[in-house]
Amino acid sequence: MNGPLLLEQYVGRLCTSAGAFFPGERVVFRGKDLHKLLEDMNWLELYLFSITGRKLTSQQVNMVQALWSYTSYPDARIWNNRVAALAGTARSTGTLGIAAALAVSEAKIYGRGIDLRACEFLTRAKIQVDEGADLKEIVQTELNKKRSIAGYGRPLVAADERISPVMALVQKMGLGNGLHLKLAFDVEKILHEGRWRLRLNYAALAAALCADMGMSPIEYYFASIMAFLAGMPPCYLDALDKPEGSLFPLPCRMISYEGVESRRWRKLT
Repeated sequence: MNGPLLLEQYVGRLCTSAGAFFPGERVVFRGKDLHKLLEDMNWLELYLFSITGRKLTSQQVNMVQALWSYTSYPDARIWNNRVAALAGTARSTGTLGIAAALAVSEAKIYGRGIDLRACEFLTRAKIQVDEGADLKEIVQTELNKKRSIAGYGRPLVAADERISPVMALVQKMGLGNGLHLKLAFDVEKILHEGRWRLRLNYAALAAALCADMGMSPIEYYFASIMAFLAGMPPCYLDALDKPEGSLFPLPCRMISYEGVESRRWRKLT
């Protein structure tokens, strides 16, 4: 069924499993009464429940929270934080600044694009390995097709300062036995011992941990949307406290210009 017949089924009504608001009565949130059955959930638990439709364990929720905290850097030089800071120096509103900073966090090279690709690769690779495929061949095929594997290597430095604290927490919480996590480190071994000399970075580690929590790639994408958020308001507020326009000003002398020379405009009479 398609076209008008398909759309006719949705005319005048909302077909959803997400929930519903009954004014003055109740709110249903993924089949549960928000104010009765979900009243003890904290905000992050509710957010993850909204994505997955499942109640995660306290260890899993704390792990996701740590994954957000450990990559929230209050440095206005970082590409998405710079957007928040520029909003502050331009005296835009906080909502616009933070929303714009989160929007550019979709970056395919540094942000959510890498997260999604990393989760998709690890999920796909595990299925293939479970079916008997050789992991080295899977890695080589991925490199032949895409010339890189999301979550491995880092543009600026080889080391990733987030790996050690995350893994310490993983061991403390008893989440270190996941099959996607093991696979992620097996891929690192192949890449590092081969001619690529690449190490696992935060993107692959976070994707593996969330895949082991049962998240699909799209669920993981939504679970990671706000991973950088805590570092953004400090950048906005710091710029707001300084003179307007003083964040990374660019003097004309620093611009290489080869166009029309400066000229005087005469007043029309």
